Amino acid sequence: MRIHLSRFVTTAVDAGLERMDQEGAAAAAAGAELVVFPEGFLHGYLQPADPAALRARFRRLSGDHPRTAFLFGTITEAGRNRLTFWEAGEARAQYDKVHLFRPNGEDRMWAPGDRYVAVRFRDWTLGLLTCNDIRFPEQARALRLEAGADALLVPAWWPWRRDHVWRTLLRARAIENAVFTVGCCVAASEWPGEPFSGAGNHVFDPLGDPIPTDDDHTYVLDRARAAAVLVDPRTTHVPISRVDVC
Repeated sequence: MRIHLSRFVTTAVDAGLERMDQEGAAAAAAGAELVVFPEGFLHGYLQPADPAALRARFRRLSGDHPRTAFLFGTITEAGRNRLTFWEAGEARAQYDKVHLFRPNGEDRMWAPGDRYVAVRFRDWTLGLLTCNDIRFPEQARALRLEAGADALLVPAWWPWRRDHVWRTLLRARAIENAVFTVGCCVAASEWPGEPFSGAGNHVFDPLGDPIPTDDDHTYVLDRARAAAVLVDPRTTHVPISRVDVC
């Protein structure tokens, strides 16, 4: 599967929408099967935005490029941090961030989601996570064992100063679950109300090896990379609920 990961720089929402349209169209024309934009990429934490208007633009971009799927991170009217997965102008799946990042006050800004979500796309099953969710191995494991996820898609708003943590967690989830992990982080925010330097984009195969990119955007997920996996949790996991403390 050929994917395009945005390195989005957040500015004013209107300018961001124009850039989104241009980048999405160019990625689709270049043969991307899936285009991923980061968490809150159009507005960040603080910039006002109209969720309904943003969804209308997501619908239009997706409808204009029906052979390419799109994943967008945004907010909802109900105060949730949401990922939406679009194909041919229709929102096929939505996931509300479960593990809100309390040090940034996310628990005061948004309501948490109450379920994990995966979406079937062609011959892949894609598990959806957002940013801080990657710290919680039980979410990735549930998506792998219960949903049969082949890849975990993780849009994020993660700071550059903690890129080493972001990169390490993505790699750990890949290795322990024998699954592809795709981390797509906002590159920066140049909106005056919220200057920010984002972490990198990182993609790991089921062995934990990084997948190379020639242009810092395009990655190819090749199932052959999973052939050398030694421990597959789908066949070797032992479910234990009892914990003794002696």
